[in-house]
Amino acid sequence: MNLQSKVAIPEEVMTRRVGDETVILDLATGTYFGLDRVGADMWQLMGEGRTLAEVCDAMQALYEATREQLERDVVELAEKLRAQGLIRAA
Repeated sequence: MNLQSKVAIPEEVMTRRVGDETVILDLATGTYFGLDRVGADMWQLMGEGRTLAEVCDAMQALYEATREQLERDVVELAEKLRAQGLIRAA
């Protein structure tokens, strides 16, 4: 995945907020993944059909972090989610 990538969330993947954590669950496989508040914001923005660069743009407006750190974090999260089958390249 790179900053020009867009992702799609498969229909069988559900998201629920549990306390301070957001839990992503693949109903087909039982795979789940927990996200903190920052990760949940990234997830929501990815689900809106934005490129990963656009996700970084929006995150930069929300959090005090360098662009380089945001880019690393967003791409890393996207790769982890794809490896778990919770997103796919669009």
